[in-house]
Amino acid sequence: MDREQWLSERTYRGADFDPERLAAAAAAQGTRISVCLPALNVADTVGPFIEAVRARLMREVPLVDEIIVVDSCSTDATRRRAAEAGARVVEEGAVLPHLPPGSGNGEALWKSLAAADGDLVVWLDSDVSPPVPEFVPGLLGPLLAEPAVGYVKAVYRRTFEGSGDGGGRVTEICARPLINLFYPELAGFAQPLSGEAAGRRDLLRSVPFLSGYAVEMGLLIDLMRRHGRGALAQVDVGERSHSHQSTAALGEMASAITQAVMSRLADEGRAPRELGSQAEYAQPARVDGRWTLTTTITRPTERPPMDTVAGA
Repeated sequence: MDREQWLSERTYRGADFDPERLAAAAAAQGTRISVCLPALNVADTVGPFIEAVRARLMREVPLVDEIIVVDSCSTDATRRRAAEAGARVVEEGAVLPHLPPGSGNGEALWKSLAAADGDLVVWLDSDVSPPVPEFVPGLLGPLLAEPAVGYVKAVYRRTFEGSGDGGGRVTEICARPLINLFYPELAGFAQPLSGEAAGRRDLLRSVPFLSGYAVEMGLLIDLMRRHGRGALAQVDVGERSHSHQSTAALGEMASAITQAVMSRLADEGRAPRELGSQAEYAQPARVDGRWTLTTTITRPTERPPMDTVAGA
């Protein structure tokens, strides 16, 4: 299918998927569902989020089989509050402990594929307030309704001023230009960097995972290359509140995303390998009234496909 056909046939509305019908479909298919929350110092929001999902999608409607929190060394009460709310809490370092440690959101997502038991995995941000349990059936709907769909990303309307349906600042000034230049097959994704997504666990275990901010871009490219654009979809799940990051932080994010694209182009022989291997991102900053050059390591690390890892 071409891009216009993909946009028409692979863009869904979350409101069209009834949780009770999805639960019946999952039961008929023998499909187990895991909701996984990467977490780092989200004690104020993780408990209410878990409670909302459990109340609506485990007790009221038996759609979700387990909620897992993958904690990335939180220093607040995240683990305790998640456990009290009814989630199974796993510490990132305790999953596949024989491997060297990793870091960042990509590491937590990758480790969740070893910790989860479900056939379908839903990834949700755990720092959202108020909770949005309705994202879960929205993301699961295309997977349960269409066997050809293997990975679904959320599209939502951001509620802060001036955002609307756009993909966010980093998407519009970095990710989207890169996609149009090098991976135009993915141009139909409205919000390619959104953190809410769902997929078939066996499909997700077949591709590598980049670390940190690069993980979302890497997954789209790798899943498309391995399984085709038709296996990818997006679903409009409505609205969500979203906090701003500083402009300096967005620069670091854009650097990681750019390096992710360059590394994949190098894999394909379309770019020199060194373009995706620049480790330092330098920014001038005013410190005590003087300008100094600060550097941050933004080069993504990479985990291999989970299917290739012993003990997973």
